[in-house]
Amino acid sequence: MDNKISLSAMTELLQKLVSISSPYFHEDEIMDYVKGWLEERGLPAQLHTYHDSRVTGFHGTNVTGVLDGGKPGPVIYLNGHLDTVNICDGWTKDPLGGQVEDGKLYGTGALDMKSGCAAILLAVEAFAAEHKEFNGKIIYHLVSDEEGPYGLGTMFLIDDQWHRVEEIADIAISTEPTAGFSGRPHPCVGMGAKGGYNYKIIVRGKSSHAATPHLGVSAAVDASKIVVELEAMEKRSDPQLGKGANCVIRLASGGAACSVPDYAEIEIFSHVVRGENQQTLREEAEEAIRRAGVRSQCEIVFRDTPVDRFDGGFPPYCADADNEYVKRFLASVAKTCGTEPQISYFEAIGDFNYVGGTLGIPTVMFGASGDHFHSCDEYVCLDSITEVAETLYRYFAEVLV
Repeated sequence: MDNKISLSAMTELLQKLVSISSPYFHEDEIMDYVKGWLEERGLPAQLHTYHDSRVTGFHGTNVTGVLDGGKPGPVIYLNGHLDTVNICDGWTKDPLGGQVEDGKLYGTGALDMKSGCAAILLAVEAFAAEHKEFNGKIIYHLVSDEEGPYGLGTMFLIDDQWHRVEEIADIAISTEPTAGFSGRPHPCVGMGAKGGYNYKIIVRGKSSHAATPHLGVSAAVDASKIVVELEAMEKRSDPQLGKGANCVIRLASGGAACSVPDYAEIEIFSHVVRGENQQTLREEAEEAIRRAGVRSQCEIVFRDTPVDRFDGGFPPYCADADNEYVKRFLASVAKTCGTEPQISYFEAIGDFNYVGGTLGIPTVMFGASGDHFHSCDEYVCLDSITEVAETLYRYFAEVLV
């Protein structure tokens, strides 16, 4: 199969995407640009808007489209995020410059994951140009706020049943940077991911004068004991995803001057594997409190959810390696890249958890190699992301034509 996506086309589009600042909660400009890019090429483009009225108050926008072949057939769902983290300190290159050196393109979001979105756009453009009629559909959602606290863009697309993805998609492909995230050589396909939950343990003690601490109950000391027990907790193991992990991300206490602190908060982010959920984490926290033998009163509080269908967390999932569409995708990767892909399972969370975990769609991840995501001097290897776009095109042609 002849190459359909050129390195120069990938570089030009990715440089433009990188040049548009789009930290989460500030994506309107890049959404307008991508919608216009699609429309200029005669490709379907529609804005999906949403409002999180419960938690963040954020009004967000996603760019979506459906390439319909006009005949019954498989439905391929593509998901990527156009937002980035905020620009951090330490850059030695222009974080919005898209500078290219030795086959690497530098910029905030270059790897995570404007490169993946560029691959989706160029693959859809190339396929539409070559195939006016085909079997099935290609649905693409390029979303906002993946890097934010909830992944609101994809969450609200699911809640609004946008394009009925849950009902009709046969496979979902996220172009997150698999080789870059896993540290494995390109090509690398992600076949699942751990989930995650954020919660707090509120610890309420009793104040007393600091000169007579035995008359009080120190919430700070009790919180520290609970943290020790959480760290020692044996986590569940999964044959593909490995072990879950508790991470105390904040520990704070307070009280009056020269007094035993009567209040403390422990904030935990727990990465979970299959079989773990909000209830099992609550039971785990209760066990840690019991083992700590504290005298303070403790309350376990999970964060609120923007929509009722979700519990505020990210469910873990694994794709079925025997699924027909998954097997054919792995074959397309091997044909395009000239080698069998490495298989990985993500330690981190993302919108793929909602698609693969909440919706239960067979979900694979395939993206670029590179380094320094969420850090300074982030870069993507251009040849790898061009191969991702070529793989998507090949897969469309092999499955839908």
